[in-house]
Amino acid sequence: MTVIAEPGRPATNEHSSYYATYIDQVPLGNIMTHLSEQIERTTGLLQGLTAEQAAFRPTPIDWSVKEVVAHLCDSERIFSYRALRIARADPTLLSGFEQEPYVVTAESDIRPLADLLAEFAAVRQSTLWLFRSLPPVAWDRRGVASDVPVSVRALAYIIAGHENHHVRSLKAEYLSPRPG
Repeated sequence: MTVIAEPGRPATNEHSSYYATYIDQVPLGNIMTHLSEQIERTTGLLQGLTAEQAAFRPTPIDWSVKEVVAHLCDSERIFSYRALRIARADPTLLSGFEQEPYVVTAESDIRPLADLLAEFAAVRQSTLWLFRSLPPVAWDRRGVASDVPVSVRALAYIIAGHENHHVRSLKAEYLSPRPG
């Protein structure tokens, strides 16, 4: 795998303040390396779960583990699509998306967790290929998504940080030992 030069962390004016919490969760180092390593880390964390564990919800209104994985896939597709449009200097304003309808209509709980994890890995590989293909100037390009300016570099960090956010939640609220 080709690893590109680190494009650098995005400045605060390259994204909505909402995404700062995700970007702040990305450790120092090459973003491409981090994105690549997340595949094994996340699939390794979840691949051994039983069907019952994969269907677990901390509360009745929370998403199941399977729904979280599907949400990661859907969100990454959307963030990557935004990165593609902006990297190619497409001036189109990009709309936001509401995550709840995506989760509900995906019906992820009827799918095997192994399929969802394979999909996650495939989506991430596609994202990595997209970012590897970018010329250095593309990382600095900015567009507007959800009515806020955003750079391609910020979108790469948002993808990584969004996953880190959900993995932390899975570890703390779904996979940690629960009182009997």
